[in-house]
Amino acid sequence: MKKLVKGIVEFRKKRLPDYIEKFAHLALGQAPDTLFIACSDSRVVPNLFASTDPGDLFVIRNVGNMIPPCGKKGLSTADESEAAAIEFALLNLNIKDIIICGHSECGAMQALLAGREISKAPNLSSWLRHGQAGIEKIKEKTHPQAHNHLSKENVLNQIENIKTYPVVQKKISEGKLKIHGWWFELSTANVYAYEEQAKDFVLIDEAQAEKILERISGK
Repeated sequence: MKKLVKGIVEFRKKRLPDYIEKFAHLALGQAPDTLFIACSDSRVVPNLFASTDPGDLFVIRNVGNMIPPCGKKGLSTADESEAAAIEFALLNLNIKDIIICGHSECGAMQALLAGREISKAPNLSSWLRHGQAGIEKIKEKTHPQAHNHLSKENVLNQIENIKTYPVVQKKISEGKLKIHGWWFELSTANVYAYEEQAKDFVLIDEAQAEKILERISGK
């Protein structure tokens, strides 16, 4: 808490002058083009590793970067928060891209591998059911990197979950929405993008970035 308070003072002294016009403009409204779904993990900072400014990203953060699938009548099968954010992003902000970003050393994935039952945390245990589907795809559950393999599978599963929402299906069918899977490696700060052709997550270096930009621009 002390660091946060001191950080506000530091921001006001050294950085606010560079941002004052930006925030004055954003006060009139927001127009992000990307919905970014990430884990609540304090080590994952999308605005840092993606070099984005205020107003660039509309963000959903929760334990394990999960999206409960849509059930009957277009309603979420769990808490409505994620579903509400998806609807707002697509209907009010006209978002064009959705990124679901997992990360290495994820505590939620480790908990899933351990069996999901967490003493004195019934809500957390229940929430983790939305990542259960990935467990079946992990062959060596005792492997030292099993939780990272699960984290990648979880990204792909959450992409399928978000596609169950009618508003998402409609936007995709109209060619107005693209969904992307990313994975952030904490130890290197590298970001990987899932490539359907390779069936794997590929490092986003300059060459890969060019391919992604060409694809999303429709070239």
